[in-house]
Amino acid sequence: MSKGYLALILHAHLPYVRHPEYEEFLEEDWLYEAITETYIPLLQVFGKLVEDGVNFRVAMSLTPPLCSMLRDPLLQDRYVRYIERAIRLAEQERERTRDQPRLHELAGMYLGRFTECRRLYIDVWKRDLLSAFAALQRQGVLEIITCGATHGFLPLMQSFPESVRAQIFIARDYHRECFGMDPSGIWLPECGYASGVEDVLREANIRWFVLDSHGLMFGNPRPRYAIYAPCYTPSGPAVFSRDRDSSRQVWSAEEGYPGDPAYRDFYRDIGFDLSQQYLKPFLAADGVRKFTGIKYHRITGRTHDKDLYNRGWAMGAADAHAGNFMFNRMKQIEHLRRTINIDPIVVSPFDAELFGHWWFEGPEFLNLFIRKAVYDQQEFELTTPTRYLAEHITLQMIVPSASSWGHKGYWEVWLDESNSWIYPHLHTAARRMTEMARAHAVDPPGQIDRALRQLARELLLAQSSDWAFLMKTGTASGYAKKRTTDHILRFTRLYEQLNAGRIDEEFLKNCEWRDNIFPNLNWRYYA
Repeated sequence: MSKGYLALILHAHLPYVRHPEYEEFLEEDWLYEAITETYIPLLQVFGKLVEDGVNFRVAMSLTPPLCSMLRDPLLQDRYVRYIERAIRLAEQERERTRDQPRLHELAGMYLGRFTECRRLYIDVWKRDLLSAFAALQRQGVLEIITCGATHGFLPLMQSFPESVRAQIFIARDYHRECFGMDPSGIWLPECGYASGVEDVLREANIRWFVLDSHGLMFGNPRPRYAIYAPCYTPSGPAVFSRDRDSSRQVWSAEEGYPGDPAYRDFYRDIGFDLSQQYLKPFLAADGVRKFTGIKYHRITGRTHDKDLYNRGWAMGAADAHAGNFMFNRMKQIEHLRRTINIDPIVVSPFDAELFGHWWFEGPEFLNLFIRKAVYDQQEFELTTPTRYLAEHITLQMIVPSASSWGHKGYWEVWLDESNSWIYPHLHTAARRMTEMARAHAVDPPGQIDRALRQLARELLLAQSSDWAFLMKTGTASGYAKKRTTDHILRFTRLYEQLNAGRIDEEFLKNCEWRDNIFPNLNWRYYA
């Protein structure tokens, strides 16, 4: 009798937001919030499942920029400062709300969560979250995969294959450095695929990747089993396809679970509700308001008059939604098992930061769903793409269709009137990088080698798809424009110095101090 499978894939990614030139920098909070609200809670959930003997499997990409930031001593120190500041604010909130029982209870909840985060981060994991994730991989419950080196949108680099190759090979090398092994799979940045990417994946010995559903369905020939079985590409790597129905049910704030009125409202934060004078000790020197992580209201509905958050109601909703998600996957896979003559696999990928950061109860939902999937049904088994490939014969070969998981499914998000100005600069830099790599390919002296390595870092950081995305959405667009411009300017200055044969040592040192991602980067991939 056939058996069904479900592959949950969490995509953990943040752009590189390390700013040593400032004592405090607002965008660095993106990392600290994600550590507190997503990465530590996920480690807690997975660790407790292992402790309880739950036989589960989940795949998770940890992108190279995120890994680099999690390993960085400066950012580790700054996270400790961030969480200790959060603890002091929660203690102050306990005092402020002592005559308001419901708020007082919620302030205590946050104080307990922040205190536990500090304990786990410092005392248990010794500031090394990557080792904690790696331990779960060694235990066989978590498969860690990679992404592009800086999440560059590969289809818009097609004219510069050396840049595509560098994005993939540098990511592979850094994954090896972080986890002691090569990745079996890759999350293509933004699921962005164009013909030829699979050739580079094969060369890097990456066995599988994920596309949005139309990337497989519009392939040639059409897939016999639709999106419910992987297909091999002519070059070798297998392609899995995202199941939109199961994904939408979880991530959509309109149609999905996170919009339930019982859940915590993300936007009502005391950093914007309370007086600036009260918050002053917890804000940066410029006094700009920001999220503190302490939020007292539930979604309630489309009204500013939000009701106070009730943790019991929220956990009841999470339990009901976990059961509903399991039931829907059972019915979906039961239907597939009757319809097709192979073991179907449903692939459900999500941004990891949905769980905990955007959807506060998301980690609890995952915990409850995994336990229900393991113990309360027999229609499907939790698996990972690597394990599925090892246990099943893949019957069909296709050439996938160009695609992404962005709006309308192609390049529109990353190539738009708001951001198209960046590409002439990126393309010129890509051409110049290859030119310099080839000109100095044979044993350059130490300073030239350092300059070439830094040249590659500046190009890689400028190519991050996050900047074009933020320009398109209008979220932190000024910051995104500045990041792109700054990296291109530093790249151009280094290029001109290499061309002239005169390296400004002080400028090079400043660039290495500021943009220190991938210390062992191999710039020869561009040659």
